[in-house]
Amino acid sequence: MTLNVEIKRYNPEKDDAPHWESYEVPADPLDSALALLLHVKWHIDGTLSLRKSCAHGVCGSDAMQINGENKLACSVLVQDLVDNDGATVKFAPLPAAPVIKDLVIDQSRFFEKYREVKPWLINDNPAPEKERKQSPAEHEIIEEATKCIMCGACTHACPSTWASPDYLGPAAMLKAYRYTFDTRDDGEGERLDTVDSENGLWKCYTIFNCNEACPKDIDITRWLSALKRRSAVTA
Repeated sequence: MTLNVEIKRYNPEKDDAPHWESYEVPADPLDSALALLLHVKWHIDGTLSLRKSCAHGVCGSDAMQINGENKLACSVLVQDLVDNDGATVKFAPLPAAPVIKDLVIDQSRFFEKYREVKPWLINDNPAPEKERKQSPAEHEIIEEATKCIMCGACTHACPSTWASPDYLGPAAMLKAYRYTFDTRDDGEGERLDTVDSENGLWKCYTIFNCNEACPKDIDITRWLSALKRRSAVTA
C-alpha cells in the first residue's frame, strides 16, 4: 500500500513555528511505524531529524506521538495504525517538551526529574562477598517497575506534566517506587522527602494516561498509589 505520512516539522534555524509536511510512502502492513520515517529520511528528505537506536523496543529512544498517541515508533505496526491504501499516519514529537528539531525533543528536564528521586541503590552497609540477596517474593514487589525503559511516553502523556514543568512525572516516581520498595535499599527517607511534595505524588490525579501510553504495559498508577500509601504512613 501507499500511505500519506504527515510529520510535524520544525527547524529552529529557519522556521518561526512548527508546521506539517506530507510524504507518500510505500508500506507493508507488517512494517513498523519507524520504517515509514526511515523511508522518508533515507529516500525523500534527509533533513528529517528523529531519535532511534535498537529498533526493538528496548532503548526507548524513538518515543513520539503517532496518530495522537504516545508510542514507540519501532513497536507499533502499520496494520495497527491504518487498514487501507492511501490512509494517513501522523507523527509529532512528544508533547510538553521543548523541540530541538522535528521529532527530537530536549530531554534535559525529564532526566533532571529522574535524578531528583535518586534512582540507584542506597546502602551504606559493608558489601557482601557476592551480592545483596533478595528473595523471589521480595523481587516480585518491584519486578514490573524494573521493566521501565525511560522512554518518557508516560510522563509526556500526563496532564500534570502539560500544566506544570516542575512536576516530577510518572517515570521518575515509578523509579522512586522501584528503589523505595527494594528490600536491599536504605534510601526510603531521602526519596520520600522528594516525592512527598507539591510537585510529586500529590499532583498525580490518577488519570491513567501514563498506563495507556506505557509501551511495556506497566501499571504505573498502581505503583504510584502504593508509593502514596507508603508516604502517608511514614509522614
